[in-house]
Amino acid sequence: MNAVPARAATAAPRTRPATRHPGRHARRALPLLLAALLPLSGCGIPQTGVVEAGEPATGVLKPGATSAPSAAAPEEVPAVKVPLYFVEDGALVAVSRIVPGTAGLGNTVLMLFEGPDRGERNRGLTTQLPPSTVAPTVRADGTVVNVQLPRSAGSLTETAIDQLACTVAVARLRQDPALDRAQVTVEQPGGRLAGRSSDDCPTGEAPTSAETATVPRTGGTGGSGETAGGTGETG
Repeated sequence: MNAVPARAATAAPRTRPATRHPGRHARRALPLLLAALLPLSGCGIPQTGVVEAGEPATGVLKPGATSAPSAAAPEEVPAVKVPLYFVEDGALVAVSRIVPGTAGLGNTVLMLFEGPDRGERNRGLTTQLPPSTVAPTVRADGTVVNVQLPRSAGSLTETAIDQLACTVAVARLRQDPALDRAQVTVEQPGGRLAGRSSDDCPTGEAPTSAETATVPRTGGTGGSGETAGGTGETG
């Protein structure tokens, strides 16, 4: 019995070692990269590296600090000299006082009603105006000034009217240097009127020593310093 020859074992097919092709993968990735870049170029993204926008920031704040607006410097108010008229030996004297330039005629009159200060009293100055905490109503229109006294002022003496009228008249001239004279009407409680002109007032001022001068009064029916109306005041 003849033996059947055994089949030769089938040899396994040989496999080639894998060979890498870097260029092939790069060529495949290039279209994908270009496709990704196309939408970006269509969106208007600038091609430059740095774009200038506005002024550069100035100043460095510490952590937690906040910037505060700078406060405006207050405006300086100039000071002016105003003569107040007091009495020495029965005659008017002019004494200078320093007041803010914004002080009105009413403030000047109220200062006059406060009377002379200690230094002025030591020099023998007095006043015939009664003390008052209510300022008179003062109305000015050009060269004409009207002073309406409060009821608490009562009836004033002629010297007290001179004090008041001259103080207001000279203060008005200081207030408006374009004026060459001022006419003052003092209206007392009850409607009594008395008129004075700045021409009748002593013009000298003495910051440290008072100048004595007598105020001439305009009397009679034809006096230019008298204001008609009411019962009037005769000089």
